[in-house]
Amino acid sequence: MSVDAAGKSDSEDFDVVLMHSATEDGEGARVLRARAGRVEAGEVRPLREGRPLAAGGELVRLERRKDAPAFYDVHVEHVLQGAEVMQKGEKGEASRSGPAQVATHAYRESWERTFGRPRGALN
Repeated sequence: MSVDAAGKSDSEDFDVVLMHSATEDGEGARVLRARAGRVEAGEVRPLREGRPLAAGGELVRLERRKDAPAFYDVHVEHVLQGAEVMQKGEKGEASRSGPAQVATHAYRESWERTFGRPRGALN
């Protein structure tokens, strides 16, 4: 293994995709992605103006390999919010559903003005 100037080995930088079939809607492709230490199944789709990006994914640029037409080198341009949590398999913000539960002082005062104080509350 060689080490480049940044101190990363070739195996740490290994990130390649094999495109194997079209998605059901025909707008993307199903892929197998091999990175250092793991293989993942997923989909790639082109960017479309006005469409939201999938939460927890990555914005990547694919570069076709000259020696194998179905293989592409992956260059990660941007990691979308929640992607780090999903990759590590940890439970975090991306795994929660529903609105945030916030009970600030102003919220509690408004609640009491609207619905009254709870019985047995002091002053």
